[in-house]
Amino acid sequence: MCVALPGKVIATDGLFGKVDFQGNIVDVNLGIVDAKIGDYVLVHAGCAIEVLKKDKAQEIIDLFQELESMV
Repeated sequence: MCVALPGKVIATDGLFGKVDFQGNIVDVNLGIVDAKIGDYVLVHAGCAIEVLKKDKAQEIIDLFQELESMV
């Protein structure tokens, strides 16, 4: 099973960017999406695979938080 996580792009140099996953800043390959600072991206295996609308990203973040609280 594969899991992709949403995060917010906080910096970019075109091909790579820094993505904020609830305070965890990670270097991410942005090569296959057209993401700008402030966009939310879905990230799998270090690569952004989709640009998300903020409300959809927040829905997924909330779901992961709910699952985490069950553990």
